[in-house]
Amino acid sequence: MTLEGAAAALALAPIAFLGGFIQGLTGFGSALVTIPLATFFVPLPFALAVFAIVDFANGLRLGLENPRNALLGDIARMVPFMIAGIVTGTTLLVNLPRKASLVALGIFVLCYSIYALSRRGAPAIVSRNWAFFAGFCGGLSGTLFGAGGPPYAIYLSHRPLSKEQFRATMTLTTIFSIGLRIAAFGVTGLLSQDGVWIAAAAAIPAGLFAVYLASKIFRAISRETVMRGVAVLLLASGASLVVRGLA
Repeated sequence: MTLEGAAAALALAPIAFLGGFIQGLTGFGSALVTIPLATFFVPLPFALAVFAIVDFANGLRLGLENPRNALLGDIARMVPFMIAGIVTGTTLLVNLPRKASLVALGIFVLCYSIYALSRRGAPAIVSRNWAFFAGFCGGLSGTLFGAGGPPYAIYLSHRPLSKEQFRATMTLTTIFSIGLRIAAFGVTGLLSQDGVWIAAAAAIPAGLFAVYLASKIFRAISRETVMRGVAVLLLASGASLVVRGLA
């Protein structure tokens, strides 16, 4: 890794802290912040590889906290279609040009942030059959953009879950999703990029510390309030990525 590359990798540590804090509060959402911000310092494929490793470490830390709250039936429905989405996304990722990927990522983040900000009241309850579609979309978007959480979260937010059940189910789903994504990245060579593991090693402690702090205040802060704050940040991040990609 060059000196310039090392400096860029060090810039990922505070980004990992922010992502870990969000993940610690909600069980997902870290990549929606970390990937857009990281692409200002490193190429998108590099950021995807590094934060797949970091998010997996954070997910393991959260998953060991209270796994009994997770709804295993919903996870079992999502995982097979998640694999299909990951295979599709990996095929597209190695063929997409970088600027097009940035624009696509920006639009994706914008759409989710607008959805999160515009929703009012309690969401409608949907059938568990929507878990299949959520699994495929999560695998696809997670591989392409490093942000597989929103499809899972949108589905689970329309199920009658407590915030503890929501976070635990999201966390275990994220562990499965990111683990499969890491395997796909290994096959395609994204994990073999120069400096990926060094950057991940530098960012993981920051992420884990943020998860620890977030877990301490989880019971005191509502998920709805946290997600609205995240949505505002995502709105700005998504718009900036679209502008960069079109420039």
